[in-house]
Amino acid sequence: MAKIVLASKSPRRQELLERIGITDFTVRVPDADESYDPAMTPEEIVCHISRKKSMALASSDDEIVITADTMVFLDDKRLGKPKDEAEALQMLTALQGRHHTVCTGVTVRQGEQVLTCAAATDVYFRTATETELRAYIRGGEPMDKAGSYGVQGQGALLVERIDGDFFNVMGLPVLLLSRMLQQFGVDLLS
Repeated sequence: MAKIVLASKSPRRQELLERIGITDFTVRVPDADESYDPAMTPEEIVCHISRKKSMALASSDDEIVITADTMVFLDDKRLGKPKDEAEALQMLTALQGRHHTVCTGVTVRQGEQVLTCAAATDVYFRTATETELRAYIRGGEPMDKAGSYGVQGQGALLVERIDGDFFNVMGLPVLLLSRMLQQFGVDLLS
């Protein structure tokens, strides 16, 4: 099997690769321009950036490079990582009692063969009190997460339901990735 390279410093993506049976991989982080045309759709944006990340990383023909880009969108407006607690509160307040979409673009590349796909998952937040939101923020979990929450941690207490791939909300749609890897000769269940 070709060597797997995860082009991401995300500990959640590393954990998810291990969960699906990819335990022997190297992490290399690309330095890529993440700008995009604001006229793009959310799916186009994450695919565009994922592909840019892939192309920014030098690799050999015996390596399969996996890159991903995850963004949170509320009414097609991107919610990034909060710069401070006040912005985290603003984002979480906007999300409560509503649904938003988490989009991840995934690129798999080996040599000249490149495949890019996107996954979108709708996340429905329950209505929360300001006291609950402030307590969640004080714990520190929201500060390095797009949309100011982590569904794999205490942020799960704010989520009423999810329509789509749960792992996409964590940052890597593993079923989509496994289907993409099959096209590169990697079958995780055999």
